[in-house]
Amino acid sequence: MLCVVNGWSALRNSYLAAQRVAEFFQGLRRQAAELLADVHVLARAIFDPDAPWLARIIVFLIVAYVLSPVDLIPDFIPVLGLLDELILVPLALKLAWRLMPAELLARYRRDSAPAAVPAWVEKSGAIIVMGIWVALIALAAAWIHE
Repeated sequence: MLCVVNGWSALRNSYLAAQRVAEFFQGLRRQAAELLADVHVLARAIFDPDAPWLARIIVFLIVAYVLSPVDLIPDFIPVLGLLDELILVPLALKLAWRLMPAELLARYRRDSAPAAVPAWVEKSGAIIVMGIWVALIALAAAWIHE
């Protein structure tokens, strides 16, 4: 009888753990959707002359990176592959939000249509990431050569 009770207890604990994991991933999905919406709201700042120039540059880099098909840390690397999406992008977005004046953010949010991001922004993000990779490889080669 004790074996059956322990079996049910273990099964129940496994079910509860699986439920917590599913809730965790649903939360991540929801946060990712919110981040993408934030990126489209901030994308309006790239071409807005009223936005501060530093915020415009940071927003351009964020939007270019998020929409780029190339990642700084490839996703196939376990744990580290998701590091940029889970840590770097949200931190950069928070910085962009803080640099942007509140009245501009309110104006961007009122406009219900998503910002149209030109294709060259996506391509420039890929070029920037590939340039970083080339620079890192060149530095590593120079360091190894010494």
